[in-house]
Amino acid sequence: MEPLILAIDVGTSSCRTALFSKTGARLVETTAQQGYPLLTTSDGGAELEPAVLLRSVLECLARTMSLARADKKLRGRSVVAGGMSCFWHSLVGLDSKGVPLTNVITWADARCRGNAATLRELFSEKAVHQRTGCMLRSSFWPAKLVWFKRRQPDVFKRVKRWVSPAEWLQNELSGVLLNSTAMASGTGLFNPTKLDWDAALLEHCELDVKQLSPVQDIPFKLSASFASEFPELARMEFLPGIGDGVASNLGSGCSQPGYAAINVGTSAALRIMQAGKKAKAPTGLFCYRADSTRYLVGGAVSNAGNLREWCLKELNAGDPLALEDALSLRPGPDHGLTVLPFWTAERAPTWNEELCGSVVGITQATTGLDLFQAITEATYQRIAQIADVLVAYTGEAPKFLVSGGIQRSEAALQRLADILNHPLYANPEPEASIRGAAVFAMEKLGIPVEPLPQTTPLHPRPEIAERYREARLAQTKLEQMLKKHLPSVLSSD
Repeated sequence: MEPLILAIDVGTSSCRTALFSKTGARLVETTAQQGYPLLTTSDGGAELEPAVLLRSVLECLARTMSLARADKKLRGRSVVAGGMSCFWHSLVGLDSKGVPLTNVITWADARCRGNAATLRELFSEKAVHQRTGCMLRSSFWPAKLVWFKRRQPDVFKRVKRWVSPAEWLQNELSGVLLNSTAMASGTGLFNPTKLDWDAALLEHCELDVKQLSPVQDIPFKLSASFASEFPELARMEFLPGIGDGVASNLGSGCSQPGYAAINVGTSAALRIMQAGKKAKAPTGLFCYRADSTRYLVGGAVSNAGNLREWCLKELNAGDPLALEDALSLRPGPDHGLTVLPFWTAERAPTWNEELCGSVVGITQATTGLDLFQAITEATYQRIAQIADVLVAYTGEAPKFLVSGGIQRSEAALQRLADILNHPLYANPEPEASIRGAAVFAMEKLGIPVEPLPQTTPLHPRPEIAERYREARLAQTKLEQMLKKHLPSVLSSD
């Protein structure tokens, strides 16, 4: 009986589990999904409760295995490999017994923006970016750790180990604390060329290397209790969790030169994967490791599907399917609005964390649909800015493969193609991150993975693409004007 592969995908708003065949094809009927709330505050907080996160993962795992047991074709087949994709740049503090002392502080938590600004005064951001591949911004661990040290000193002193949520979940499942090269490189504390922690940043954050997990891309087994509950997983070799960006590229088949992965989910990102020991990226873009031999270059935007959900709720925009039908009849930016989609502190390519969301051009004739369209397009424009920088960096336009929730709407894909002014290929596996988790495990264990079939491209419409190019220039001018004239409200404490 052919063996199976288990994949776990932990996102900011939901988690998924599924089984895969030995060729890397998802067995869709085994997919389970569970959502959970992001705890937000008016000062920029964005946390998850560890217990809720763990419970959701376990419920999904139990559901997937129950579905497999109920299927005659899958019943009794062992799972030989497992992998996890998890949202990057987030951390949780543990006591000496591995019990969380903090919530999961996610990448979206911007309460430490002032601390990030102070770090940029103390360190050369350009030099730190060259060493770590990360900017000195609120998304990453250095600013978050300094914030903890100043705002919650008692908690900071009690923490014996700082881990990513992936590490903590793995420890709950196996009793093993390991950090993948990919996850370590997303902290902002790791040198992706030297494959080691950055001593200067550790010292400033008052962090001992003993408070961090060993960085090794080696498999481990589930604990005896979980193996007894899920006997199909008893032989499984499980790999340390990787960042969702790495998983997205692997799951899209974008691990070779000439391919770029775009994922539009809760947040959005555009990335290419390159091989080599020296890992560098142009200023404004990130450079994270996939493993010891490959790295990603690209950029992420914080406001995508989360902003869409905000529009649906707060604008009372109506039925999502009806909205997509209405937007399909509006192929260009005829709403007269210019939007900076910075509801959550924004990232690449300009990292203007001090700017909030802005909508310019509202009149009495502006409709809710106008706002919904303009806000959606504004997110796509940020992706296009990253694409422009990436194409300039590589010297050629890659083949863009797109995955995520955007694939539910062909009109949305066409709009993104028009804004990028590049052909788009829809990923045959829309859930690229979960497939990437399976692919990573299969690669490391020597299991061959069949390539995904190529889809028919959606081509941009030249006249509409030109209008969107002009709209992007207007967005850039608005951002520059606000950055210059609005006073900073950041505080270092």
